[in-house]
Amino acid sequence: MYALKPGVLLTETEYGMALLDQKSAEYWTLNPTAAVVLQTLLDGRGIDQAVEELTAHYEGVDTDLATQDVTRIIDDLRSAGLIAP
Repeated sequence: MYALKPGVLLTETEYGMALLDQKSAEYWTLNPTAAVVLQTLLDGRGIDQAVEELTAHYEGVDTDLATQDVTRIIDDLRSAGLIAP
């Protein structure tokens, strides 16, 4: 299960999502693909469900590509210190 780290705020935007780390005062914008992945994870669903969401939302995206995208997005969010398990 994934969650935002304490002090990280999230808001939906016209283009996806924005995250603000209150400690560092840094913010990140997520494109629609990353927003779908993050929202799926924050809803208590796992990586497989995030892959399913991407393949359902984006025509022509196969499971392999979606899996790579989900893995990269999770790695990027972790590296930035925004999410945790």
